[in-house]
Amino acid sequence: MTFLSRAIGTVFVCSLLAGPALAQAPMPAPAAKTKAEKPRTAVSLDCSKQADAKGLHGKERHKFRSKCKHDATKK
Repeated sequence: MTFLSRAIGTVFVCSLLAGPALAQAPMPAPAAKTKAEKPRTAVSLDCSKQADAKGLHGKERHKFRSKCKHDATKK
């Protein structure tokens, strides 16, 4: 057996053994998309409580909270 055929055989066997080992390597966790959140104001919390009391969800809740916060800033 020649040196070249041994080298090729060794590379082949190593690639067979390394494949499953590399496939089982844990993937790095995706970077969390953190957004600098502003603290919620008292007005925002109050409007949210009012929307909860009315049972609003989705677009209706968004419209109600926008109007509520807008009206509160006028006062």
